[in-house]
Amino acid sequence: MKNWINFIAFQIVWFAAVGGAASSIWWAGPVALVIFAIYHFRSGVAVRGDFKLMGLALGLGFITDTLMAASGLSTYSSPLPAAPLAPFWILSLWAGFALTLNHSLHYLNARPLIIAPLAAVVGPMSYYGAGHVWGAVTIAPPVWTALVVLGLCWLVAMTVLSLAARRFTRKPDNSVSLPLMRAP
Repeated sequence: MKNWINFIAFQIVWFAAVGGAASSIWWAGPVALVIFAIYHFRSGVAVRGDFKLMGLALGLGFITDTLMAASGLSTYSSPLPAAPLAPFWILSLWAGFALTLNHSLHYLNARPLIIAPLAAVVGPMSYYGAGHVWGAVTIAPPVWTALVVLGLCWLVAMTVLSLAARRFTRKPDNSVSLPLMRAP
């Protein structure tokens, strides 16, 4: 049941961030993230591992979305801080996503050879939906170029996040190497 709540809570963060950005309410996503994080960390999860994962996701998200904006491949609504830096609302999505990796997405996260290519498709489609449906992101033509770059960024980011999530949740006394295609 907690995994469903985790999944639904992240969807609420996504809609708050994207809908808020599209409506010039840049702070909606970060506020939704804070509420999600407060709920998430009150339930006795591996706090230290999830905080590390959020920090790593924020770094990867900052690089990805700043790269996209600086290269002119995408433009973000409600760009605070100013372009070409990744806006706070999209960084809240990266941080919120990190909170799902060992919880509602644990079944995929335990299989980095599956989740990374899946993220290379689903990640860019999320940007496309945020832009095409909501108007929160404008993807420069030709759209396929930006989606391919995003796909590559998400492939790398998800590989790193997936492996880090597994490492951060391991017990210190567990020194057995983990296989890539099975849950630990």
